[in-house]
Amino acid sequence: MDSKIQQLTEAIFNEGVQKAKDEAELIVKEAQAKAAQIEKEAKDAAEKLLHEAGEKSREIRRHVDSEIKMTVNQAVSAVKQEITSVISMKVIQPSVKELFSDKEYLKSLILEVVRGWLKRESFDLNLILSEAGKEEMEKYFKNNLAKELNNGLSIQFSSSVKSGFRIGPADGSYIISFTDDDFVNFLKGYLRPKTSQILFEENK
Repeated sequence: MDSKIQQLTEAIFNEGVQKAKDEAELIVKEAQAKAAQIEKEAKDAAEKLLHEAGEKSREIRRHVDSEIKMTVNQAVSAVKQEITSVISMKVIQPSVKELFSDKEYLKSLILEVVRGWLKRESFDLNLILSEAGKEEMEKYFKNNLAKELNNGLSIQFSSSVKSGFRIGPADGSYIISFTDDDFVNFLKGYLRPKTSQILFEENK
């Protein structure tokens, strides 16, 4: 009887041990499978992050390259414009300054403008001259524009006019300026494109 009990006990024990062993092996297998899954997911996530980082890096590089290229192009364009402007001024300014310092030329130009204007317009006219050489210019125009001065022409002198003259209706509705700076800017607008083309071989 004791022998049977012992055998039964051993069978139950062995069965329990085997069951525990099987369960332990299953738990280990499940843990290994879970660990492998976690490792795979982590690896996939890492690869995805690396890929995204690489794409972002390339995008930033493209953006930076584009910005640098645009900035360089703008800088080159600005330098070209500055060089063109300086050369244009070097060419134009001395000639215009010399022309406007020629009082005889200036007198004849003013006479032509005033007489031509008054032939076409009936309103009173205001001529504004530089205060430099006021006495000489005042005397000259009183002698040469006496008729016009009696028919609505007035002559004023202003410190704001450095050279040349300004002219317009006596009511001040508008003024046309014929100063050396006006002519320099006017001529520069025409000369700049040609100068740029010659210097930088543009539009060829």
